[in-house]
Amino acid sequence: MPKFYLTTAIDYSNGEPHLGHALEKIGADCIARYHRLRGDDVHFLMGMDEHSQSVIQAAARAGVTPQAWVDRMAATFADYWRRLHCSQDDWIRTTEPRHARAVAALLQRIRQRHPADLFEAEYEGLYCTGCEEFKTGAQIVDGHCVEHPTLELIPTKERNHFFRLSAYRDAVLDGIRSGALSVQPEIRRNEVLRLLEAGLQDISISRQRQPWGIPFPGDPQQTVYVWFDALINYLSATGFPEPGYDRLWPADLHIVGKGITRFHCVIWPAMLLAAELPLPRAVWAHGYVQWSGTKMSKTAGTAVTLGEAIDRHGADALRYYLLREVGFDNDGDFTWERFDARYTSELADTFGNLVSRSLAMIHRYRDGTVPRAERSVGSPFDRGVRDAVAVYGDWMKAHRLSDAAGQFIAIAASANRYIEEQAPWRLAKEARQAELDVVLANLARTVVRLAILAYPFIPGKAEAVWELVCRGLPLAPKSFDEAVLGVEGRTVDKPPILFPKPRLAPA
Repeated sequence: MPKFYLTTAIDYSNGEPHLGHALEKIGADCIARYHRLRGDDVHFLMGMDEHSQSVIQAAARAGVTPQAWVDRMAATFADYWRRLHCSQDDWIRTTEPRHARAVAALLQRIRQRHPADLFEAEYEGLYCTGCEEFKTGAQIVDGHCVEHPTLELIPTKERNHFFRLSAYRDAVLDGIRSGALSVQPEIRRNEVLRLLEAGLQDISISRQRQPWGIPFPGDPQQTVYVWFDALINYLSATGFPEPGYDRLWPADLHIVGKGITRFHCVIWPAMLLAAELPLPRAVWAHGYVQWSGTKMSKTAGTAVTLGEAIDRHGADALRYYLLREVGFDNDGDFTWERFDARYTSELADTFGNLVSRSLAMIHRYRDGTVPRAERSVGSPFDRGVRDAVAVYGDWMKAHRLSDAAGQFIAIAASANRYIEEQAPWRLAKEARQAELDVVLANLARTVVRLAILAYPFIPGKAEAVWELVCRGLPLAPKSFDEAVLGVEGRTVDKPPILFPKPRLAPA
């Protein structure tokens, strides 16, 4: 069983999660669920980034300690991801002892293998508390960080520990060019390559007298810089440095936002090379969820809360909308109008309608039992569905989640057209029983296939559909052939309304 270790970026603990966070987490969950369906041994990691100046500031505003604040935020984030059906196997927090041990161990490993790569020097620059990063000229527009234009940059000068990032420019560049470290989509790969080709500067990896963070090994007056600390979480969760960590490491896929590719595709690989550890196999950098063309951000505020979006049509519908409308490649807008339109036309009128009418006809014409119709397997319609399923698989393997979501809806649409073309009600009226059996068996098989294809996107509704036809059979890789090819003779339940159409006031 192939190992598949998948991670998301860990989230800052400085405020409530928003739709941008949700896109990343449900996209990663969609990929994790797909790999489980393929039979892979998936280990899916999510968590919280809890050491930063922004946490200190948020805790102070709330009148609580930083630890109390991050505990509150971790519970809030975890609750939202539960509501959105995220199926992570591990939840890491950078305040955990296992993470502190891994940070110290990685620094010690770098010091042992490449002692010249860690040194002390004085640093002076403009610091963005939103990014927790010193900014270069190219990252500043009109005196503000391009990612956090509402925040003031803080002039900072202090003596820090540094990492010799410049020494690894060529090795990281070679890794990406050769595909040993795959950076996707292509637009992000090209951005990272241009950054590397322009050359790298050594980076500060500690902060003086920061009261909240992991003490820098051998220098208790300094704490480990939050980004150097945070990146190591992917390794901490494997059990590093204890024996057996390489059962999971290297990571097969890091999923991050496009704004933090420099950390994940440049700094993180360089840290691993300095420690003589394997590089992750791939990084996927998704775009942003926007509202009226503007990035959703905790610092700038958002026009819609995550809770409101979940409550609109339910968690599955929000998962589907974000992955179908926004996608996992570029930026995309969230609007209530488009959300309602996708929900009604695609989930309710196409997928939900197909399930309802297919199973209702099996009850009406065959007392709820799928007829045995050997001619249905391999029929033109059946072959067309199987071909479309193969295309869905290609999209999923390429992380083209919007296209894959569109593909399972397209299959449902084709099945609805098949019903109109074959007119089962006419076949029943004319007593063409063998032809009717073929149509009903084809529809039952298609409903089962669609439950499988929909599962990574809308797991709650997909499981409900699966149970209507395959009650008692696990939704797992080994059951696929048995469920799809052995559907004849199974008793199906009467379908509920899967996607109710509420009366909605304009948002």
